[in-house]
Amino acid sequence: MLTGTIFSFEELAIHDGPGVRTTVFLKGCPLHCMWCHSPEGQEFSPELIKSPNGCIGCGACLQAGNKKTGRPVLVDESISVCPMHLIRTVGERYTPEALVKRLLRNADFLNRSGGGVTFSGGEALAQPAFLKDCLSRLHGKLHRAIQTSGFATREVFDSILADCDYVLYDLKLIDPSLHNQYCGQDNAAILENYKALAKSGKEFITRIPLIPTVTDTEENLTAIATLMRECDVKRAELLPYHRLTGSKYAMTGRVYSPSFDETLTPQTRAELFKAYEIEVTIL
Repeated sequence: MLTGTIFSFEELAIHDGPGVRTTVFLKGCPLHCMWCHSPEGQEFSPELIKSPNGCIGCGACLQAGNKKTGRPVLVDESISVCPMHLIRTVGERYTPEALVKRLLRNADFLNRSGGGVTFSGGEALAQPAFLKDCLSRLHGKLHRAIQTSGFATREVFDSILADCDYVLYDLKLIDPSLHNQYCGQDNAAILENYKALAKSGKEFITRIPLIPTVTDTEENLTAIATLMRECDVKRAELLPYHRLTGSKYAMTGRVYSPSFDETLTPQTRAELFKAYEIEVTIL
């Protein structure tokens, strides 16, 4: 039976496409961006996370792991033995039928707002069969958008593009060596898929995360603007870096080490893109 893994839903989302939307976050991502805002969405399988706030240090959660596996790790039994109820499972498996049924509960309201559903992640394209099935079932019932890094084979990208109405496409780094350094993968497929999207006639928006000293540099933003002009793309949205990201890493047992300092001002960014006849919005 075909299933997909979802780690979160956001109702009444207003920045993930036109109108008011329900955003579905698919779990798992092949990229490993060092500034990732959703570490709980990186792994493809459901996982246990523990909030560090309110922990009394009793050790009951790890004792349950020792008892079951011989190692001091979180296990399913840790959820029930935590006296502060700080442990939960992130990631729930859905069939396309079950997910679409849930999404259609608010169809009337979403449609009246000019909105719909957006599939994000993680990386939505990393669960292509599940995503395509959901998009197909929603055809004619809800406006369908995907938010993606574009990291996928051309075959997968074209297949999903044919079944959605709108694309939010992230461009992070143009230089391939820097992309590999900071995101853990080559960006050749990302750039080729972006060019294909620009030629497709599909409605889309380019989104650029502003990571100080990494993506948010004059060199990188100029390279992005140059690519957009070559593709005759006229609009972009800039996504500021959120400094609270590090708090999520403690919950997932990961270490967040980056420390970024601001370099460019919003006005500088706007002027840079304006020189390329590109209108930008800072979210």
